[in-house]
Amino acid sequence: MSSIKKFQVTIDCADPERVARFWCEVLGYVAPSPPEGFATWDDFNRSLPPEDQGAWFACMDPSGAGPRMYFQRVPEGKVVKNRLHLDVRVGTGLVGEERLATLEAECARLVALGAVRVQLLAADEDNESCMVMQDVEGNEFCLA
Repeated sequence: MSSIKKFQVTIDCADPERVARFWCEVLGYVAPSPPEGFATWDDFNRSLPPEDQGAWFACMDPSGAGPRMYFQRVPEGKVVKNRLHLDVRVGTGLVGEERLATLEAECARLVALGAVRVQLLAADEDNESCMVMQDVEGNEFCLA
């Protein structure tokens, strides 16, 4: 018998808080409260050794339904295409021009937040249209 496990999505990046706050805006997620004993995340970070300050940040679905997202600082920059990406499903159930209009509207909102539009993949006989994008540090994701 199998069981469903909760999981989190971990993303390597240079600036964890910046990338996490971008994804909060994309997904409607929120940053968790700072650790007990700290009024703010800045207070918590100041309590750490300098090399650990800002080393990670997280965000979560306020409803608890979606996975927690964890962003960790790594020394190397992104150099190749992601092996895994997120599909942000904004056009579920929509087809044709209505789907395209929805993708374009969400693309414009995310570009204003710092995302980059890469490519519109037009519908074919097997798939509906989707939009390939990059987050604020160049990680690919799709609007689907």
